[in-house]
Amino acid sequence: MWWKVFSACCVYLAPRFRVNSHYHYRSEDAGFLGAVTFLNALSRNPCRLIHDKMTGINCVTHWKKIFEEKGISEPQQSSEYIISHVLGAKTIHNLTEEALSRPLTTEQKQMIWNLCSKRLHHMPVQYVIEEWDFCDLTLKIKPPVFIPRPETEELVSLVVSELAEEEDILFSVENAHWQNSHRAARPLFLEVGCGSGAIVLSLLHFFKQSYAVAVDKSTEAVNLTRQNAERLCMQHRLQALQLNVISDSQKLTRICGSVDVIVSNPPYVFHEDMFGLMPEILRYEDCDALDGGADGLKIIKAILQLAPTVLKNRGKVFLEVDPRHPEMIQNWLQTCTGLQLTYRATHRDICGKLRFCELQRS
Repeated sequence: MWWKVFSACCVYLAPRFRVNSHYHYRSEDAGFLGAVTFLNALSRNPCRLIHDKMTGINCVTHWKKIFEEKGISEPQQSSEYIISHVLGAKTIHNLTEEALSRPLTTEQKQMIWNLCSKRLHHMPVQYVIEEWDFCDLTLKIKPPVFIPRPETEELVSLVVSELAEEEDILFSVENAHWQNSHRAARPLFLEVGCGSGAIVLSLLHFFKQSYAVAVDKSTEAVNLTRQNAERLCMQHRLQALQLNVISDSQKLTRICGSVDVIVSNPPYVFHEDMFGLMPEILRYEDCDALDGGADGLKIIKAILQLAPTVLKNRGKVFLEVDPRHPEMIQNWLQTCTGLQLTYRATHRDICGKLRFCELQRS
């Protein structure tokens, strides 16, 4: 399994959709208030807690302790990511011993303070440092656009592996390049709910000759997808549009034309579960990118109703869903005679949960 499964084993500082039955969005969180009090007390002299000759490695320990005291999740990893970012590296392991042992400058200490202050307000680290790695790409990330999760890397890997098998593409692990012994693979993609552009840009990165349309109803999401496409020099192969898959379906059909693949990590959280999500999610991420309606299927059904109008013959749909959804989707399809979609497979994520649905136009 050549894709980046290690991502699911690494810390992920924007929480997955864990439900905390003791947390209520409208109530005041004691840890959050403690962090605010702490910040207010130090606001006049933000660097006074940091010793004049504080080094990078000492600063990691220093802020880890503060995060622990203030109830911030993943305190060690939060500290490491922020300090390594200020020191110009992706992770603490990318820094040399010399770099970590060097005394911090006043500017570095001030920057660390500014970023750690945001983390003390429960801002996810991805928003704090304003970037994150996804598959083989480094993406710009900013609130309130949805932060891509590790399991979504698995969705990309699933799409790539399924298309690779169909197109007879050979993958060279040594050279890390796609090679085709007979023809160039150039599937056309449509992503619904593009967010930061993580999924569609990763697919365009793998399939160098492909083109794609990406849509999202959020202006912030579409703009961020465009920014990331430009940063990665893929803007000429991607059309990012602000469209609502429910209200703008006919317009989308006209613009999109025929595609080989629809891929989406749609809003799929059951509405009743929304208020039990972790505070980092509720305070900062766009709830519309999470809330899938009463049964979590509101957008999923819209995508599946759209699919036969834009998919080529035998084109495919790949969805990331709640583990309860595969059975619900199959039952719903049985009631939709004439939809011209066949449910092909359910795929598990690295944790063994039913996470991805694969359908095909019949």
